[in-house]
Amino acid sequence: MKQYRPIDWIWFGLIVLTLAFLALRGSAPWLITFPVDWVIPVTDWLNLFMDWSVEHFGTTFRAFSAALDVPMSAVRDLLNWLPWSVTLTLLTFASFAVSGWRLALFTFLAILYMVVIGYWSESMNSLALVAISVPMAVSIGFTLGTLAFYSQRAKRVITPLMDLLQTVPAFAYLLPILILFGFGPVVGLIASVLYAFPPTVRNTMLGLARVPQEVIEAGLMSGATPGQLFWRVRTPSAMKQILLGVNQTTMAAFSMVIIASIIGGTADIGWEVLSTMRKALFGESLLAGIVIALMAMVMDRITAAAAVAAAEPAGTEISPYFLVRHRRLAIAATLGLGVAVLVQIIPFLGAYPEAWEVYPAHYMNDALTYLVVEYADTINLIKTWAFFFVMLPVKVGFEQTISPYSWGFEFSSTLKILYAVVAVALTVWIALKHGLSRAALVAFCTVLLFFGLTRLPWPTLVAMMTLLGWQIGGARLALGTLAGLSFLLLTGIWPQTLLSIYLCGLAVLLSFSIGTVLGVLAAEIDGVSSFLRPINDTLQTMPLFVILIPFVMIFKIGEFTALLAIMAYAVVPAIRYAEHGLRSVSEQVVEAATATGCTRRQLLWRVKFPLALPVMMLGLNQTIMFGIAMLVIAALVGTNGLGQRVYIGLGNGDFGFGMVAGIGMAIIAITADRFTQAWSKKRQVELGLDADF
Repeated sequence: MKQYRPIDWIWFGLIVLTLAFLALRGSAPWLITFPVDWVIPVTDWLNLFMDWSVEHFGTTFRAFSAALDVPMSAVRDLLNWLPWSVTLTLLTFASFAVSGWRLALFTFLAILYMVVIGYWSESMNSLALVAISVPMAVSIGFTLGTLAFYSQRAKRVITPLMDLLQTVPAFAYLLPILILFGFGPVVGLIASVLYAFPPTVRNTMLGLARVPQEVIEAGLMSGATPGQLFWRVRTPSAMKQILLGVNQTTMAAFSMVIIASIIGGTADIGWEVLSTMRKALFGESLLAGIVIALMAMVMDRITAAAAVAAAEPAGTEISPYFLVRHRRLAIAATLGLGVAVLVQIIPFLGAYPEAWEVYPAHYMNDALTYLVVEYADTINLIKTWAFFFVMLPVKVGFEQTISPYSWGFEFSSTLKILYAVVAVALTVWIALKHGLSRAALVAFCTVLLFFGLTRLPWPTLVAMMTLLGWQIGGARLALGTLAGLSFLLLTGIWPQTLLSIYLCGLAVLLSFSIGTVLGVLAAEIDGVSSFLRPINDTLQTMPLFVILIPFVMIFKIGEFTALLAIMAYAVVPAIRYAEHGLRSVSEQVVEAATATGCTRRQLLWRVKFPLALPVMMLGLNQTIMFGIAMLVIAALVGTNGLGQRVYIGLGNGDFGFGMVAGIGMAIIAITADRFTQAWSKKRQVELGLDADF
C-alpha cells in the first residue's frame, strides 16, 4: 500500500479550502479581492521620501549630472569627429587581434551597415553613451565585488542589493533618476550605469573566490604584501571571470540604449527606434534596431574573446622595448593614422555621400503590408485561437471563457458537472498511480483552469506558495516568500501581480517546453546545434525593444503580441541549458548505460534526463528571469499587469506608484529565482552531483 506524507494531505486540504472560499465568494468577496481598507499607503510614503530628497539634495544631484555631461559630450564629439573609415579600421583590427579574421569580417560588415544605411552619427552618439557608462559600471562593480569578497558584512548588504537592481525593471528607476538628475543624455547615462554594473559585481566576487588556494600560498611564500597579493596574484587569476562580467555589463549597457532615450532623448539610435516605433513605421524601426543589435553583437564578441584570451597562459619573456610589448596598440595607431591620411586624399572615406546610402525601409513596409493583407485571415485565426483557447482559460477560467461567442456553445450546468467528475476521476487515478503529491498538482490545475488564476482566493494562494517554499527550501525560504507576498497584498497590487504572473507564467511554460525540445534535439544532433547557435546569439544580444518590433507590426497591440515577444526572448536560456545539461552528462555514465543494453530512447529518458535535470532547472530559472525582464517592455503593447503600472508611473511622474510595481516585479523574480535554485540544489544533492555549474 502506498504511503502518503502528511504534507500531501496539507496540499489537498488547501485545495479543498480554495473550493470552499470560491463557494463563499458571493457572500465574502474579500476572499477573492483583497480589501482596500487593509492597504498600506506605501506609495504615498515613497512620494514623500522622494519630495524630501529633491528638496535637500536636488542641487547636488543636478551638479553631478552637469559634471558628467563634460566627458559625455567630449566622447560624443570625438566619435563624431573621427572619420567613419578610421573607426571602422580600428574596430576591425581590435576584432582581429582578439579573435581572428572571422570576427574581424563580421565587425567590418556590421560597421559598414551603419554607414551605408545612413545611421552613422546616431550610432556614434549611442556608442558614446556605452563608452562612458561601461567603464563607470565596471569600476563601480569591481570595487563593490572586491569589498563583498573581503567583507562578509558588506556581502550581506551587497548581494540583496544586486538582486533588487537586477530584478526591478529599468523603467521603475528611470523615474527617480529623472526627478533627481533632470532630463537629458546624462540621465540616460546614469540609468545605464545603474542597470549595467551588477554583473561585474557578481563576476568579481565569483572570480576572486575561485582563485586556487595553491596560487595564493605561492604568492605568500614569495613575500607578497596584501596589495601585491591582490593586484598581482588574485586579480590576474580571476581575470577571465571578471572579463565575463565586463562582457555582461557591456550587453546590459546596450540593452539600455533605447530605454535611456525615453528620459534622455537625443539624436541617437535608441531615439530613432523609439520614435519610429511610435509612428508604427516597421521598416524604419527595424533598420534602426538592427544597428543596436549589430553594435551589441560586435562588442559581445570582442569582450567575450578578450575573456577567453585572458585565460590563456602568457609568455614568460617580456621585451624591454615599449613598442614590442604593446605592438598591437602600435599597429592600431599606425593603421588609424594611415587611414586618416587617406581621408585627405579620398573624401568619401571621411564623409559618406548621402547619394550612396541604401535605405530600403519602404520596401520592408510594402512587404509587411502585403503579408498582413494577404494573410489577414490566418493571422486573425492564430490570435483568436490562442486568446480564447489558451490565454483566457488560464486568466479567467473556463467558467468565464466558454460561451457561444468564443467556443461555439454554452458552458451549461451539465458540462460543469461533467468537468468536475472528470477532474475528480483524473485526480484519483493519478493518486493511485503516481502518488498524492502529483495528484494534488493535477487537482490544483483543474481548479485553476475552471476558475482562472486571477479569480482564485488570495489566502490559499499565499498559503500554497509559502508551503511550497518550506517544502523546497525550508523555513527561511518560506518566511521570505510570505514576506514578499504580504508586500504585494498590503500595497494593493495583488490583482496586477496575478495578471503579470498569468502572462509571464504562460510565456515561460511555453518557452521552457519549446526550448527544452529544441535543446534536446541540439544535444542529440550536431547539425541542429549549429543551426540554433547563431539564432540564440542574435536573440540574446538583440535589445528587448527590437524583439518587440516585428510582433507589434504583424499582430498589432494586445496580450497575444506580448506573449509572443516574451516567448521569443525567454526561449533562449531554455535551449542553451537543456543542450548544456545533456551534453555535460559524464561519458562514463553513458558508456555504462550503453553497455547494459539501453536503447537511444532509454538512454535519453532514463539516464541523461535525470542527471541533466538540475541544469535544466537552472535554465528554467533564467527563462523566468528573461520573461520578467521582457514583461515590462511588453507593457508598451497593451498588457495590464505590473509592467503597465511601472510605465504609467513613469509617464505621470508618480515615483511611488511606479516603484511599488517595480518592487513587486522584483519580488516575483527573486521568489522564482530562490525556488528554482533551491530545487536544483536539492536535486543535485540527491543525485550526488557537484552543485557548481
